[in-house]
Amino acid sequence: MKRYKIFKLKWEIIPIIIFLGIWEIIARLNLIPGQFFFPPFSAVVTEFWYLTVSGVLGRNFASSLIRVLIGFSAGSIAGLFIGIMMGWNNIANKALNPIISLIYPIPALGWLPLLMLWFGIGEILPIAIIFICSFFPILYNTVTGIKNVNKNYIFVARILGASDLKILSTVVVPLALPNIFTGLKLESGMAWRVIIAAEMVAIPTGIGALMMKAESLIRIDIIIVCLIVLGVMCLSFEKIFAFLEKKLTNRWR
Repeated sequence: MKRYKIFKLKWEIIPIIIFLGIWEIIARLNLIPGQFFFPPFSAVVTEFWYLTVSGVLGRNFASSLIRVLIGFSAGSIAGLFIGIMMGWNNIANKALNPIISLIYPIPALGWLPLLMLWFGIGEILPIAIIFICSFFPILYNTVTGIKNVNKNYIFVARILGASDLKILSTVVVPLALPNIFTGLKLESGMAWRVIIAAEMVAIPTGIGALMMKAESLIRIDIIIVCLIVLGVMCLSFEKIFAFLEKKLTNRWR
């Protein structure tokens, strides 16, 4: 099994190596006019090293990471709590569903002008955007997961004398975990996309702000470095939640 995983990993890496090689050749041969606007991959790697050693990339990355962790954690916890409440209690679902259904279609970045007026340009602004981005999808996935739990399991637990709280914590929520993790995986990547957009528009620090500074200086290599960091972080967060889902649900799913 271990040899199979190593073999599979090698085959997954080969297309990436080929892509990077083609990128380098096209840039070096000037097949796209002007290396200035299409730098070779080696130049991007060199700039990545310079930005890392100088601390510029680290400082901006740390700012974005802290915002994502705080906003995503707060949004996820709130979405889980209210989602469990709505999925388990019909009265709460009927009371809150119309309001949430009205607000949910509004894009997270659509709140940006209003939040700028409420909170100003500061650390609360991007965190609030990520909170909104994370809250609604995780809430909906949680409600869907709970409502899709087989009612026979709940009936059997009640027959055996389990209380509602016991049923919720040991039967309903565990069986809803696959749906919950689907929301967490999707929104963990989306949180990074949203924070970059928020930083590009209104925040002076972070990966998005670094991209805007690079754009004003026409530094394509720095922009590509930021995009690579963004892609890696989106993928990493999604893989972390996929790993946690497998660990928590693999034995019985």
